[in-house]
Amino acid sequence: MKYLLVILSFTLCISALAQHKDELAIRTILSSQEKAWNEGSLDKFMVGYWNNDSLLFIGKNGPHYGYNNTLENYKKSYTDTSIMGHFTSTVLTMKRLSKEYYFVTGKWFLKRTMGDLSGYYTLLFRKINGEWVVVADHSS
Repeated sequence: MKYLLVILSFTLCISALAQHKDELAIRTILSSQEKAWNEGSLDKFMVGYWNNDSLLFIGKNGPHYGYNNTLENYKKSYTDTSIMGHFTSTVLTMKRLSKEYYFVTGKWFLKRTMGDLSGYYTLLFRKINGEWVVVADHSS
């Protein structure tokens, strides 16, 4: 019985450690995206997204698919750093759905001379080939 409890405790500790490691990796991606945005690099900002035609982005104009389409839409909407402003993002919740998926909700804010913008987002992260990437983004 003691051995069973030791094995169970060990398994739970490993699971908790893996979850913590995954959440840290996701937070690192979000932090890198924030930094890239504030440097004016939409190409670097997109590194956290799944580079695939099945990437889903939902914004004010409805759903759009594809990494390249998403990047091009960002470039059309945010043509220079004055329009991009200074970006901050706050994670409100991070929920592990499985070993392969996380669901993240948060709030974003753009400080701009031409008028501030803010809203909320939901992100679905998936672990693909050992790397966490955003496979679906709904930002409003």
